[in-house]
Amino acid sequence: MSPRLQKAPEESTLVKPSAIVDVPRDSGLNRHKKLAQEMGLRRSIVGILCMAVLVGMGERMSERFLPIYLVALGSGMLWPGFLNAINNLVGALYSFPGGWLAERIGPKRSLLVFNLMAIAGFALVAAIPRWQAVVAGSFLFLSWSAISLPGTMGLVSKTLPKQKHVMGVTWHSLVRRFPMALGPIVGGIFIDRFGPVTGVRLAFGAAILMAIVGLVAQQILIEKDEKPSVPQEFENNPLKLVKGFAPALRNLLVSDILIRFCEQIPYAYVVLWCMANVAGKTTAHISALQFGELTGIEMLTAVLCYIPVARSADRVGKKPFVVITFINFACFPLVLYFCHTFAALIVAFIVRGLKEFGEPTRKALIMHLAPEDRKAAAFGAYYLCRDTIVCTSAFAGAFLWKASAEANFMTAFAFGVAGAIWFAARGRENA
Repeated sequence: MSPRLQKAPEESTLVKPSAIVDVPRDSGLNRHKKLAQEMGLRRSIVGILCMAVLVGMGERMSERFLPIYLVALGSGMLWPGFLNAINNLVGALYSFPGGWLAERIGPKRSLLVFNLMAIAGFALVAAIPRWQAVVAGSFLFLSWSAISLPGTMGLVSKTLPKQKHVMGVTWHSLVRRFPMALGPIVGGIFIDRFGPVTGVRLAFGAAILMAIVGLVAQQILIEKDEKPSVPQEFENNPLKLVKGFAPALRNLLVSDILIRFCEQIPYAYVVLWCMANVAGKTTAHISALQFGELTGIEMLTAVLCYIPVARSADRVGKKPFVVITFINFACFPLVLYFCHTFAALIVAFIVRGLKEFGEPTRKALIMHLAPEDRKAAAFGAYYLCRDTIVCTSAFAGAFLWKASAEANFMTAFAFGVAGAIWFAARGRENA
């Protein structure tokens, strides 16, 4: 009897491991959830990623080719630079209202407003083939990224813990690069097949459809806005908010302004240099599709950097990655000037992709240094101050280009060197 009595507990203990069979399934599910949390992928974050892909794809199918479109419509050679200046100015003026509105009505409702503005701008350009319509529409669709960015960063700040801010910003920056890479390729196919005027108008028509789908996805996935509570101090005055920035944030702002001068002086003329001036002053040129491929190479280079840099920045610190980014900004116009073949341009656009090396880290650093209770508004005020000053560089770029390509590219290089040196010497990670 005693052996049987001893076996019974042993048999009963053998039954219990069946409960253990369920553990791997639970742990597997938990592993997926843990991985999603580790990577900062919450439902609201997925919503803004969908929006970034769809609206961004429509925007990028046509935006890179607007200088070609304007010239084809008879605007003259100065208007591509002026349009880039308008983009910077409007982006600057909309940045603080974008953050202000996100704090008043919540990120979800504010992003709905901004997407409707972009759709209206796309529709205006698609419907009216006049360069004046492009200029008017630019006040709506070219500002989408700038006006929606403070609300997006505010949503990241609210949704994710502080130690995951770099990862959340990185996902946003990474996903945005897919439309930046694919959009110009698709737009280039439209232009090569239908010509610059009809091709760009068709691209804007496709942009309307994708923006509508992105708007629906965003409203479904982003969680409901909570009623915001905003302190009265600095409520409607971005200049006071900027004046209250910590010294570390002001130094980042100064270096960022210098770097954006480096970027924006040649920005509108890169496509003209590549498509009409690859072999010095000869008639050799690359096609619109090839320019789209170069942009794809640029974005692929950026994407390959993002996740490793985000994980390293959380452990090592943000400053080294921002310094490397600023150095790459400075190098691009210098390298581009000496490129006279498609193969050489590939090298130049790899360098251009590397300028995105630490861009998410820079944005996360802005959030880290911004006042704790005013993240969205401070982000908007930062961009308002930066881009209001930087918009003058696009006007300057137009006149420098008229003087010579060398004057344009070398002036940009000089500003880039100054910005990198300033942040290397004075940049800080803590307020």
